[in-house]
Amino acid sequence: MSTLDWIDEEITNLKEQGLYNHIRTIESAMDGWVVINGREMLNFCANNYLGLANHPRLKAAAKDAIDEYGVGPGAVRSIAGTITLHDKLEQALAEFKHAEACLTFQSGFTANLATIPALVGKEDVIFSDELNHASIIDGCRLSRAKIVGYAHNDMADLEAKLGEHTNYGRRLIVSDGVFSMDGDIAPLDKLCDLAEKHGCILMVDDAHGEGVLGTGGRGIVDHFGLHGRVDIEVGTLSKAFGVVGGLVAGKKSLVDWLKQRGRPFLFSSAMTAPDAAACLEAVAMLQESTELVDRLWANATLMKGEMAKMGFDIGHSTTPIVPIMLGEAPLARKFSQRLFEEGVFAMAIGFPTVAKGKARIRVMNSAAHSQSDLEQGLAIFEKVGRELGVI
Repeated sequence: MSTLDWIDEEITNLKEQGLYNHIRTIESAMDGWVVINGREMLNFCANNYLGLANHPRLKAAAKDAIDEYGVGPGAVRSIAGTITLHDKLEQALAEFKHAEACLTFQSGFTANLATIPALVGKEDVIFSDELNHASIIDGCRLSRAKIVGYAHNDMADLEAKLGEHTNYGRRLIVSDGVFSMDGDIAPLDKLCDLAEKHGCILMVDDAHGEGVLGTGGRGIVDHFGLHGRVDIEVGTLSKAFGVVGGLVAGKKSLVDWLKQRGRPFLFSSAMTAPDAAACLEAVAMLQESTELVDRLWANATLMKGEMAKMGFDIGHSTTPIVPIMLGEAPLARKFSQRLFEEGVFAMAIGFPTVAKGKARIRVMNSAAHSQSDLEQGLAIFEKVGRELGVI
């Protein structure tokens, strides 16, 4: 018997519970429509908020960068050096975020893995929202600090926990800015007040707020007008910016420290030149115009309004994320399959991404969708919802 035979049994269990994740293969560029199995599908799965993943300007910037800088970075930046594009991108992002400095990483996930353990250790304590993203959870675990969870967006519970855990060195409050599965926003103004009152470091992961919230998509710190009061702002370049990568913005001293002690920065190769160039072009586009952000929000308003009118439970989202709450994973899987058969790509999301009994279809519209795209999609959602007795 193989030492890994248990895996087969666990996979069988996942399939029986409706929790096995079947991953579709995309045969085209990521856009408002994609090709799967040779068939064009209306795409409501991607975090491509502004439709930049296949934008001509980003593609041209990436191609030009390949011609000038090649494909790979060669090694980690602390050994092989930093190419000009990395410096330009970080300067542009710092300006965009109204921060002193910015550092880029390979992904938003690695940005969290770099930052949290560099700030706190085994003599310290972290206060973490119970619905924080897996990358925050893993970063907290790697730090070896005491982890204290607080009820989701519950400031009274957080303050009580702050009062109960005072005998530590550094104390860090960390929260998602936009909670990706529900679409609600952290009360960052109140988090800021509590952090200042109790002498805590405050960190927000704005992966789903970048390019969405704030003036021209500058994020949740800008949305609340808290520039200079939030210590660390983590973000991603793989969602609204349409490419791949992560960022940490804050004081110059923070960025200098992460260059010395952020392990993913020190031990994993940097963003590639074409990625950095494409991200730089995305920042330029957002600085030029709010057109794409405005279109995203107009589409979100239409989608959420019509879904609610049909009778779908869309939770408490205040962002373009539209969760269709279905409860049990098998129903969500069946709903997703029927949507697929009707020409809509919208995957079911269940445990462990969300809690058991909270399975859903997460609908992600974007600025790449036209109004007729949305109307076509809405008609299919209504058809499937009535067929399965959801509405």
